[in-house]
Formats: sequence, C-alpha cells, structure tokens
Amino acid sequence: MSIKVWNYLAEYEAERADILDAVDTVFRSGQLILGRRVRDFEGAFAAYHGVPHCVGVDNGTNALVLGLRALGVGPGDEVVTVANTAAPTVVAIDAVGATPVFVDVHPETYLMDVDRIPEVVTERTKCLLPVHLYGQCVDMTALAGHASTHGLAVLEDCAQAHGARRHGRLAGTMGDAAAFSFYPTKVLGAYGDAGATITSTAAVDAALRRLRYYGMEDRYYVEATPGHNSRLDEVHAEILRRKLTRLDDYLTARRAIAARYAEGLVGTGLVLPALAEGNDHVYYLYVVRHPRRDTILTELAARDITLNVSYRWPVHTMKGFAHLGHRQGDLPVTERAADEIFSLPMYPTLTKAEQDLVVEALREVLAAL
Repeated sequence: MSIKVWNYLAEYEAERADILDAVDTVFRSGQLILGRRVRDFEGAFAAYHGVPHCVGVDNGTNALVLGLRALGVGPGDEVVTVANTAAPTVVAIDAVGATPVFVDVHPETYLMDVDRIPEVVTERTKCLLPVHLYGQCVDMTALAGHASTHGLAVLEDCAQAHGARRHGRLAGTMGDAAAFSFYPTKVLGAYGDAGATITSTAAVDAALRRLRYYGMEDRYYVEATPGHNSRLDEVHAEILRRKLTRLDDYLTARRAIAARYAEGLVGTGLVLPALAEGNDHVYYLYVVRHPRRDTILTELAARDITLNVSYRWPVHTMKGFAHLGHRQGDLPVTERAADEIFSLPMYPTLTKAEQDLVVEALREVLAAL
C-alpha cells in the first residue's frame, strides 16, 4: 500500500457531489469575479472568527502582502518574524520593501520565542508577524504586550492554523489583521490557490479591498495607492464556503489521528509534538523529531511511505536571502530543529489501517537504528 504524506482524493470522493454542484452553481450564475459567492464566503469566514471583516484574495502570500500594506508597512520598515516557516512568509515582507528580522523559536513547540522580541526591536520596526506553525498558536498575550510597548502592528500568519485556539481565542483574532492560505493541503483547502485576510478594523478592511483590486474603489479609477490583481475567484469562494461548514469535522478527524500517533509511537525515541499551555492544536502537520531523520525518511520511502520535512532549510540560510547578512549559527534552535524534524502523513481521510502501517514501519525502523 502506497501512503503519501498528504492525499486529497478520498476527501474529494466523499465531497464530490457538493464540490461539483458548487462549480456548476457558479458557472450558471452569470458572474465569475467578485460576485455573490465571494461576498458569501467572506461573510461566513468572518462570522466563524467573530470578526466583522474578511477580504478574499488569490493566495496566502498575497493575503500577507496586502495585510502588511494595509497596516502601513513599506520600504525602510522592519518586520519581526521567524525563519522556520514557509518562504512565502518572508517573501511577502520583502515584496512590500520591508526587511525581515528573525527571532529564534522554542525548542519544544518550534513557535516564535516572543521573549526575544525586545532584543531585535529598533526604531525601524513596524510590525510583528507571528507564524502559528503546524497548527497551534504563538503566545499572543505576551506578543501583544511587546507590540503595545513599542507601538507595533501585529499581522498573524494563520496559513497553518485554521480553527486553532489559544485560551479559547481563535487564531487570527488576536492581532490587527490575519492572513490565511487555502492552498489545497491546508486544514481548510481549496482546489488551487486562494487566501483571505481578516480584521476587526474598518480602515484596514477598506485598504485591503482597494489593494486587491488595483487600488480601485470605483471601476477603472485608482483612488489611492496602486494595488494588485489579487482577487479570490467565485468558484473557489463557493467551494470554500461549503467546506467551511465541515471545518470542525476536519479538526476532529485530525485530532483523532494525532492521538493515535501519540499512543502508537510512545517509547520509540521519536520526539512527538508538544502542546503549548492554553493551546488547542489542529495538527495541520504532525511533526516529529529524531537525529537520524534522513535515514528514517529513506527507510520509509523504501516501504512506499512518503514523509516530508517542513522545513529543511530555515529561511535565513537560503541563498535568496543572503542579502540579509545572516550566518549559520545565528538562530541555533531553529537550525538544530531543521536537521531533525519531519512530518508524518496527516489528513482527515487517513484511515486507521494506513496509519497503523506508518506506525508499524516507524517502530521497526527506529528499533533497528
């Protein structure tokens, strides 16, 4: 049996009739761009989070780019974030002309070590960009304290944390704005690229709406700062609106899979995911750790079980960001983790039989190391 780290086909079969009806509904509606379905999804996603505003965009990267611009971040500014994230987090900072400034992470959760923020804040710092990594939230209470002390905006990167909570508060509701990706692998995934930015501030919402549509408020007239063509399309909006009604079911399934992994892999020598106090984890990824990581990946691949590393190369070590002047050793916790972490198969339709095969293979390989 071939087992992939992520697979959408079983979910599609289960939801196929609804997905195809969503597509047909849009195609028969007579409107394909920025119509009723986008508005309906924006309203539903905002309501899920208990905020007044949601702006659908074309992908998660632009959700970050537009979020930063709407918060006034631009050339000459600095944005504090982490390097153990998908490159788009940092690409977005670069895209608005700002400079990413990295802090290290906690060795158990791999989340931003917010206690290090004061060490890097300068007069150029404009924004804090915490990444709610792998499905659980950064310590936003402490982070908000630093933001208040230094007068900084907060943009949450929620690409991996749909439905995650900290002390009961949903990811995305604890900053000035929050960016979401609906890339197909995400907890709430589309069938292609899509994203959204949410906010409780009317002025930020208005800026986001202009920026996603070239800077226009009225058709063909650029009112203020030129923006982008970053519109969420009607088809993905309707698919996402329908899938949003099943989000809590997806979360229940992911947590059940995580619990089975925890039970089946105890005592193997793998470092299993740590849950930060106050967090409700949604397990976008189930990330484990072992010093013989690459050997384990090779051995499981030979058994037709595909695992993944998120992320093997911290952003500050990539050649594309060499201009930032970082060296190996600048973020020791991040760098050590990158050498050892890997992700196990995790998606709601992963069967118990498939998961048992993964656990059995891991136990056999680890016992032989």
